[in-house]
Amino acid sequence: MRCSSQLPPPPHFDIDVVAERRAPGGAFLEPLFRTCRTRSKEGTLSAEFVYEEVDRKALDAVVVVAHFLHSDKKGNTTRYVILRSAVRPPVVLRRQERSPIPEPGNRALWELVAGLVEAHASGAEAPSQAAARELFEEAGFQVDAQELKSLGPSSFPSPGVIAERHFFFQVEVDPRKQSRPTLDGSPLEEAGELIAVPLHVALDAARRGLLADAKTELGLRRFSEYLEHGQ
Repeated sequence: MRCSSQLPPPPHFDIDVVAERRAPGGAFLEPLFRTCRTRSKEGTLSAEFVYEEVDRKALDAVVVVAHFLHSDKKGNTTRYVILRSAVRPPVVLRRQERSPIPEPGNRALWELVAGLVEAHASGAEAPSQAAARELFEEAGFQVDAQELKSLGPSSFPSPGVIAERHFFFQVEVDPRKQSRPTLDGSPLEEAGELIAVPLHVALDAARRGLLADAKTELGLRRFSEYLEHGQ
């Protein structure tokens, strides 16, 4: 191990793909099996290994912090953020015997508005356009894509399993102009609910394990830093 006063670039490895196989069926998520070898910068090849990952047609996703200011009867102003409940079958059906800690009885999640960037969409505007679309579908707020402000660089939520990237945005909305969310027609979204809570309440819930969705906590923390630095 070496100590460094600054973060250096990670070691660079190329990967040679010897063979590739996809599971048949054309499902939403596709298992992808690759026989690979890593190639170091000196050209040294590793032994062959098989790596299994998950792929899908629309790969990347957006995460949106929709927020507004609310004043109470005393004139105190609080920043609220919008969350939606989501039914996630892998979490709901997670078996207790596979967990090292007790599983909660209610395994539904509160999440920020999020959704996929359309397959083959490209260009710098594609993520913000997807974010505007998802905000209307899931929360009923219609905004122009240019109103969405980036909350920093994209990130890989699960790089050992899927090459998906998340793009984070924030936008101020007017609760008086909210319309009925159109949703995507799936039973998972039909069962959801929308709430607005103070930002500090959402962050405290994340710290206490009551807001367990990782992309939501990251988005809220980035937004909190955005407000703190006055950007």
